Amino acid sequence: MLYQENTGLVLIDVQGKLARIVNESEKLAVNLEKLIRGCQILSIPIIWAEQNPKGLGSTIPELEKLLVHQKPIEKYCFNAFDNETFRQAIIDSGRRQWLICGIEAHICVYQTAMGLLSNNFEVEIVTDCVSSRTKESIETALKKLQNKGAGLTNIEMCLYELVKDSRREVFKEILTLIK
Repeated sequence: MLYQENTGLVLIDVQGKLARIVNESEKLAVNLEKLIRGCQILSIPIIWAEQNPKGLGSTIPELEKLLVHQKPIEKYCFNAFDNETFRQAIIDSGRRQWLICGIEAHICVYQTAMGLLSNNFEVEIVTDCVSSRTKESIETALKKLQNKGAGLTNIEMCLYELVKDSRREVFKEILTLIK
């Protein structure tokens, strides 16, 4: 079960041309916007990483505009947890549960999730917010991650799980975002 006070979001490498050629890229961008907005409504901390931004480009503008008050963590290792700045941001957040989204599911998303799992964090992959160039790579990554202990969720499921009660003030904002 996800708890608002113990959950954070990791956004992995939704950058440049690659973000435009992954499987269902337009749907991915829309879903990521909803997820980020939902986490912001719920005051869920977001840790945002970019893989080799000089080579791959920066985060796509529709997401970058939502994150104007923070900077991405530049990384070169596929497992973001191997990056000292990223690792320290995770630790400093005090959160133990992490929603993970981004690209590519079978490389940086997979390796970062494994890095978190191997350091005793709980991980849930937001399945409608991850992608790779091929559908097969996404399916393989999700299957392997689930076998290694990661949970699978989707935007609606995780946001409602975090809200918990339709009487909460934030419920209507989340409902409007999802519908």
